[in-house]
Amino acid sequence: MTDSNTIKNNKTLSLNVSRETLRELDIYSNEIIVRNKKINLISKSTEKSIKNRHIIDTAQTIDFINKNDIKTCTDLGSGAGLPGIVLGILMKPKKAHFKVIFYEKSYHKSNFIKEMSKKLKLNSEINQKNIFNEKNLITDVIISRAFKPLPIIFQIAQTNFKNFKYIILFLGKSGKRVLEDAHKIWKFDCEEKKSLTNSESMIVKISNLRKKKL
Repeated sequence: MTDSNTIKNNKTLSLNVSRETLRELDIYSNEIIVRNKKINLISKSTEKSIKNRHIIDTAQTIDFINKNDIKTCTDLGSGAGLPGIVLGILMKPKKAHFKVIFYEKSYHKSNFIKEMSKKLKLNSEINQKNIFNEKNLITDVIISRAFKPLPIIFQIAQTNFKNFKYIILFLGKSGKRVLEDAHKIWKFDCEEKKSLTNSESMIVKISNLRKKKL
């Protein structure tokens, strides 16, 4: 079972959450572990550390999401629903109309997201579709975790989305170099946040994305 006190008492993670929210995070993480026996939702090696490796890791993006102008968040390559389900749980008591849109082409994984969304009463839209085939999408935030490399996410944002405010991505220890390389092709503003769960990782908020004229 996920240790709720780890989330509630984590001083580095500014989450002022209710007992009900902690209970829902527990339900979600426990369901992942149960279903992971049949569906490859997360690496089995991370099951024992699910609270840090997955729940807190994704929850720390809430500072970028909990804004007055953010009403929709689109999770690309959602997998087990990380980070979309976690954000949906956290935002539910803060903003009742906040909506998470999921794109996950796997039948089994998208069904798992549907079941969790229904069970946790989240305002969501689950699309069992290949994001590369979709066009003219509209959202406030595009978010992606362990889906595709940054250059591909940028291309998806430009090609498949008609409108969005910014992109949130999780980058590993080579994140600085990845951003430097991206700046050779793209113009964008970047806000960086050091990861609370991995000293070598970071979370970035990308805005004003446009391709350079070469």
